[in-house]
Amino acid sequence: MAAKKLSETFSKSLIEEVGRWGCMKQTGVSLRYMMEFGSKPTDKNLLISAQFLHKELPIRIARRAIELETLPYGLSEKPAVLKVRDWYLDSFRDLRSFPDIRSTSDERDFTQMIKAIKVRHNNVVPMMALGLQQLKKEMDPKIVYEDLHEIHQFLDRFYMSRIGIRMLIGQHVELHNPNPPPHCIGYIDTKMSPVQVARNASEHARCVCLREYGSAPDFNIYGDPTFTFPYVPSHLHLMVFELVKNSLRAVEERYMDSDKVAPPIRIIVADGLEDVTIKVSDEGGGIPRSGLPKIFTYLYSTARNPLDENTDLAADMGTMAGYGYGLPISRLYARYFGGDLQIISMEGYGTDAYLHLSRLGDSQEPLP
Repeated sequence: MAAKKLSETFSKSLIEEVGRWGCMKQTGVSLRYMMEFGSKPTDKNLLISAQFLHKELPIRIARRAIELETLPYGLSEKPAVLKVRDWYLDSFRDLRSFPDIRSTSDERDFTQMIKAIKVRHNNVVPMMALGLQQLKKEMDPKIVYEDLHEIHQFLDRFYMSRIGIRMLIGQHVELHNPNPPPHCIGYIDTKMSPVQVARNASEHARCVCLREYGSAPDFNIYGDPTFTFPYVPSHLHLMVFELVKNSLRAVEERYMDSDKVAPPIRIIVADGLEDVTIKVSDEGGGIPRSGLPKIFTYLYSTARNPLDENTDLAADMGTMAGYGYGLPISRLYARYFGGDLQIISMEGYGTDAYLHLSRLGDSQEPLP
């Protein structure tokens, strides 16, 4: 079904309201604040949290909906992008038509609604990737994709904002869990072991590599398994999974037809005063220096795009190489809580990825 024009699907008053809300100021929160506030999930605190989200989420969602309407190179007109825009407008309408939250029963209803919004947006990343595929098919192949700065900057803002929206909704919903895992406040594990999370993510990536290639290099993890700090384990799992998956793939492809034993991936976890740093090192042959600027762009992947052969948009973490989004999105997850991701490569030898996580937890969310 073709997505319709804005005016055909949504009322003029709704579109005007999106414009007004998109101009309002966003309010960022820090990891530390989420942790301190969520440590006492009383009815009163849940009510305050819901009232904050009732005002904050429409502002963030309106900003993205406006941007989705004004993308360069005709990207806004692509059917997949129109579908994403409609999801954002539907969510904005749901939030704005929800009455003021005054009681615990209002708060529970609101929580169910934002839970449904989060599910509605589950497939935003593959759907946007499909929109870019639709654009790429029509574009002059001579255009160098990493030169499309406007699109890359938009996607950085768009996905950073999505990480924030999903964190705020997920955190609020999870505070309702009557039996939270030990040391957990919503999505945050106050005593997360980076060595343990890195091990689980690496094992997950190795299983994917085994399934794809029939064999997989080993990995070794170095670091203190008893060291813990507060962080969001699901974010760290996603980032380490991506880095280790890339390393396994590079080594596997380099040594596939060789008599030599593939060297293991080395994962080193270091706890500094300001940062926890995880280094992922491989001997997969490295990336030429000319290719390094491309690895953080959204239109670059050395692997086939799973959406080409498979239009089922289930967000499958299981393919060995996806739509070229793994590294740029991992870097956004790192930056969301004040960290960063850097890649250093030696062509002819291998690649080192440095994932820095801020240990202090007091940097505000970046608000694009």
